[in-house]
Amino acid sequence: MTNAIEVRGLTKRYGDVQAVAGLDLDIRQGEVFAILGPNGAGKSTTVEILEGYRSRDSGEVSVLGVDPARPTRQWRSRVGIVLQTANDAAELTVRETVRHFAGYYPNPHDPDEVIERVGLTAKAGKRVRQLSGGQRRRVDVALGIVGSPELLFLDEPTTGFDPEARRQFWELIEGLAHDGTTIVLTTHYLDEAEALADRVAVVARGRIVAEGTPATLGGREAAKARVTWADGSVETDTPTRTVLELSRRFGGEVPGLTVTRPTLEDIYLRLIEPSAN
Repeated sequence: MTNAIEVRGLTKRYGDVQAVAGLDLDIRQGEVFAILGPNGAGKSTTVEILEGYRSRDSGEVSVLGVDPARPTRQWRSRVGIVLQTANDAAELTVRETVRHFAGYYPNPHDPDEVIERVGLTAKAGKRVRQLSGGQRRRVDVALGIVGSPELLFLDEPTTGFDPEARRQFWELIEGLAHDGTTIVLTTHYLDEAEALADRVAVVARGRIVAEGTPATLGGREAAKARVTWADGSVETDTPTRTVLELSRRFGGEVPGLTVTRPTLEDIYLRLIEPSAN
């Protein structure tokens, strides 16, 4: 499968701080790829380099076949970006704002269709300054996708969304991915990464410390299960056998029985520990 993004040996230093320390990364065309990491891990710097907003010290970077350090206008038209914070034209209406940005692109989506996709049809005639924080965030997303991008960067896209709005946004992303858009998602919501991402990378200490599907990241699929009952618990590779043994011991139902495996959050927290290799 063709890669939309290829990174080899990426480095970036700010004074005495090594923000990115030899990072390698491949993101396939058409996949949803989540980049996770704590503040200061090098995640934001890496993404800003990919977007063409920040220079690198060394390494090779290709985004849609172009070095983002030397972007062209045509390349810019193929990339959509939803920043974590955005300055909007607060006095324009939602429809005016989206139509204005659509004029920057050679083959934009229909602005009214984009407004509908982000759930703002009822607010299309409202000035942006009159919207709630979550609604303004949807405007940001609309501006990111109106140009029909092949590649979409989403930086903390659901900040300020209520649970219903988050679920609607997830459906939007799933639709874009189904249409073939490559999506790079940075988020602090582990459930969001698990729901949307085909693959996940964890960045810590300026490097990728683990990469895989949400189900296999960091050996999650092979991790021991914890079987807990009313007066005990055990970690085991064979939870079904353990439950059967407990059932025989208790003569049927096991009081207080639960069987759990590590969550994506459990694995993530382990991977970003300072002591982790």
